[in-house]
Amino acid sequence: MISQTRVSKIEKSFLKLGQITILAIDTFKATFTRPFYYHRMLEQIVEIGIGSALISGTIGFVIGLVMTLQFGHGLASFGGTFYVPSIVSVSLMRELAPILTSLLVAGRIGSGITAELASMNVSQQIDAIRALGTSPIRVLVVPRVVAAFLSLPLLTIFSAFMGLIGGLIISDTEFGIPYGFYINKVLEYLHFYDVLSAMIKSAVFSLIITLVATYRGFNTKEGTRGVGNSTTWVVVTSSIAILISDFFLSKLLIFIFLK
Repeated sequence: MISQTRVSKIEKSFLKLGQITILAIDTFKATFTRPFYYHRMLEQIVEIGIGSALISGTIGFVIGLVMTLQFGHGLASFGGTFYVPSIVSVSLMRELAPILTSLLVAGRIGSGITAELASMNVSQQIDAIRALGTSPIRVLVVPRVVAAFLSLPLLTIFSAFMGLIGGLIISDTEFGIPYGFYINKVLEYLHFYDVLSAMIKSAVFSLIITLVATYRGFNTKEGTRGVGNSTTWVVVTSSIAILISDFFLSKLLIFIFLK
């Protein structure tokens, strides 16, 4: 028999999922109705997009270097080094760039959103916003959700581009693949579907990160200790949700575009 404790945890998990769903619905409604807080949205775009550009580009560049090095030496024993550009480009664009960039943003931005909102919640600033007749969802959630939704796909493409540059450098220096051949192979095997897939995945991941982070921030208790616990919970939960949803998104996109 299933223990009562396990049943309770399962019930709490479904309750949290339901509350996040309600938050998502309320956020969607508030996004397309007045008033709009454009200045807050621009602030969040700068924070999420521009603030994460350097580290996103860096991680993409390094992953491109490592992938090309590993694939190149693996394929060299079969005389297949000329396949390196196509394998690296497709792998980066379809999977690695969306996943790694989203996990990076979950750690950097998701935890930051949670800490900020949780601190506001425990200090009753969110209650003060409600007392003034303003919706906290409009002021605090919508700008962050929209900013992440717009920024993360662009960060993903930038990360993949930097990864391709890293692959270009290693292909030439380690395996003697000319720049022209590398670029031609990338353009031959990389299709619009691959770019679109990366952007769709990262857009969905951005919703997961921001909705989970804002939900937890709004529901943080126990003062400063609760703030620390919430940031950890958000990073772990959003990372697991990203990895699980990636499988189902991949299946769905393959079914739509490749069948």
